[in-house]
Amino acid sequence: NHDEAKARLKRIRGIEDVDEEFNDLVIASEASRKIEHPWRNLLQKKYRPHLTMAIMIPFFQQLTGINVIMFYAPVLFKTIGFGTDASLMSAVITGGINVIATIVSIYYVDKLGRRFLFLEGGIQMLFSQIAVAILIAIKFGVNGTPGELPKWYAIVVVIFICVYVAGFAWSWGPLGWLVPSEIFPLEIRSAAQSINVSVNMIFTFAVAQVFLTMLCHLKFGLFLFFAFFVVIMTVFIYFFLPETKNIPIEEMVIVWKEHWFWSKFMTEVDYPGTRNGTAVEMAKGGAGYKIV
Repeated sequence: NHDEAKARLKRIRGIEDVDEEFNDLVIASEASRKIEHPWRNLLQKKYRPHLTMAIMIPFFQQLTGINVIMFYAPVLFKTIGFGTDASLMSAVITGGINVIATIVSIYYVDKLGRRFLFLEGGIQMLFSQIAVAILIAIKFGVNGTPGELPKWYAIVVVIFICVYVAGFAWSWGPLGWLVPSEIFPLEIRSAAQSINVSVNMIFTFAVAQVFLTMLCHLKFGLFLFFAFFVVIMTVFIYFFLPETKNIPIEEMVIVWKEHWFWSKFMTEVDYPGTRNGTAVEMAKGGAGYKIV
C-alpha cells in the first residue's frame, strides 16, 4: 500500500516532502525483485566496502570482551555482599544499565551520529577494561593467586564494569546491528545480512568455547587482550567507516565514492552519475556526510 508506506516515511523523516525519496524507494524495491544473484553480486569489486563491513563489524562486536565482563560480574557482586543473590543482582543491575544505555543510544544516534557513538563507546570500554585489569592484577597478582576482595575494592571494580557495559550498550551493542542494515543496497542486502549474522554467531560461539581456557592462562591479562581489540576496532571505525546518519540507503554509494579509501573500489563505470546531480561533502567537525 503506497499511501500507508508514504505516511510511515513522513513520520520517520518528520517532514511532509518525501515524494522524491519515496519514489526512489519504490524504484529500488522494484529493481531488487529482478536481482537473481545477490551472492555473486556481493563479490564484485564495487561491493568490497560492504563485504568488509559485513565481516568486520560483527567480528569486532564479539571481541569487545562483553562476555568476559559479564563472567566476572556475579563474583564481584557476591564479594560486595549480595551472597547467594549475586548472580540475580548482577543480571538486574548490568541488565538495567544495558537497557538505559540502549535507550540513550536510540535518542542520540541521529543527533550525534554513528561514528561518534562508536568512537566514544570504544574509548569508554578501553579505559574500563584497562582499569579492571589493573585492579584485579594488583589484588590477585600476576599468577592469579586466590584471595578476598575488600568490599570497597569490589565496589570500585563493579563501577568500572557498569561503565563498560554502558559504553558497549550505546555503541557496539546496537550499532553493530544498525549500521550494517543502513549500508547494504537492496541488490546485495539478503546476502550481506546473511554474512553479517553468520559471522556474529560464529564468533559468539568461538569466544564462548575458548573463554575459560584463555581465562586460566591469561588471568587478568584477558581484559588487556580484549582491550587490544577494542583499540583495533576503534581505529578501524575512525578510518574506514563513513558516517551513515541521515543518508538514505540508495544514496550510500555516493558516500563510498567520496571516502578516502573505499573510493578506489567505486568506479564511474559502475556508478555513472548520481540522482539529480546529488553530491556529498564531508561535514565539518567529524559530523559525517550530508547530501547537498
